[in-house]
Amino acid sequence: MNMLDDEDDQSFHATRDGYSHLSDVEWDAVERMGSTMGIHAVSVMLEALNRDAQHATIAKFIQNELDAEREKVALLHQQGSQQAELLREQGAQQFELLRQQQAAAGGSMHSRRPETLKIDISKYRGVEEDSLLRWFVDLDDAIRARRIDDGDMQVAFAQSNLAGRAKTWALGLKLHDPYAFG
Repeated sequence: MNMLDDEDDQSFHATRDGYSHLSDVEWDAVERMGSTMGIHAVSVMLEALNRDAQHATIAKFIQNELDAEREKVALLHQQGSQQAELLREQGAQQFELLRQQQAAAGGSMHSRRPETLKIDISKYRGVEEDSLLRWFVDLDDAIRARRIDDGDMQVAFAQSNLAGRAKTWALGLKLHDPYAFG
């Protein structure tokens, strides 16, 4: 049953068959218009307009819906960017606080850390020339040489060695789901 099939309204019964010139997409939009503007308003519009005007009105309604959704996406993107910046600032503050605490506590006790070997690896850009398998082998070697045992630190190190569309993909995934990599 369509939204415009209103048995209480005897003056108008819009059915899909009565408007066969409308595409399925347009008819879906007509049903959404009915839930937004009211069934009676849509029925009056369909009766009053010729076919070309119906197509134009429905197209404008669909365009308005798309514009509204684009605005929502833009707002969500802006909010995500603001949240990412806030998280970066908080991380920097926490790092600085931890560094200060370690400096204050570390003045009296110096424990010798085992030296680590720093191996540089090339950034993975996600282009065809890059070998993902080779990058993973290099990454694994660098993680072992640097003695990075914590899983979160391994992920952070791997992400720091991404570039281009690979980095864009990873950041987008992390913004969508902060726990995607851990």
